Amino acid sequence: MAYLGDPILADDLLFRPEHSIIDQSLHARLGGGITTNGDGFGIGWYSPGDTSPAVFKSTHPAWNDENLREVAPRIRTPLLFAHVRASSGTPVQRSNCHPFRFGRWLWMHNGSLAEFPQVRHALQMAVDPSLYPLIEGNTDTETLFFLALSFGLTEDPPAAVARAVGFVEQVGSRHDIEHPVHMTAAATDGESIWVFRYSSEKATSSLYFSNDVVQVRRLYPDLRSLERLGTDTRFVVSEPLRDLPGAWTDVPEASWALIRRGEQEVHSFQPTVPA
Repeated sequence: MAYLGDPILADDLLFRPEHSIIDQSLHARLGGGITTNGDGFGIGWYSPGDTSPAVFKSTHPAWNDENLREVAPRIRTPLLFAHVRASSGTPVQRSNCHPFRFGRWLWMHNGSLAEFPQVRHALQMAVDPSLYPLIEGNTDTETLFFLALSFGLTEDPPAAVARAVGFVEQVGSRHDIEHPVHMTAAATDGESIWVFRYSSEKATSSLYFSNDVVQVRRLYPDLRSLERLGTDTRFVVSEPLRDLPGAWTDVPEASWALIRRGEQEVHSFQPTVPA
């Protein structure tokens, strides 16, 4: 889940929604058969007026972490990333929990890079040598993040992620991997959010962004939780936080979207093989 809008308590974002990210950690509905995400969690946020994000991560299940319940009512933020993890094979440890951070940037990802242990060395050898020492864990997500950084994420996120995904598919093809990439991913610089939905087999997990709050209030005038949200609020979610027809837009397969306060734009996503 990602939130962008007026400063709000993290507690309101993480725990209050009917199908919150915490509820999804126990009862995911659109996870492709994975209903429990208990292999750690993380949140990343920006304090008002601060361009450097903070992160809080734990290997505990999100639904059973008392420290998260302690700090969430004390974090007020205009931009928050939250992720609950189901490991695809790498260890349950703090350094493998999302979101990942570099400078002012945050990154998180659902999905996997197929046969990652087989291609990990080849992928990481393409990471810029100045960035390689900053890799802390051993997940495919962090490797994909540092590939995107190496291919220019901080200058042009869509182009950089297209190059990173194209490179992963190229390496996967050399190793006879049929469908190398499955991802919904999100990146932010603290002001805008870029999200990506793509898989090599064209069967990607779900991804949604919220529609205009003013319009949703007209549809549901008695829903008091909407009153706490600013008029230019935007959410990005793997699963809708509440079943409200008209409140959510499905990000199309093989697309990327730029989310800003009060607006969004959607474009097709096509991997490119870097030179």
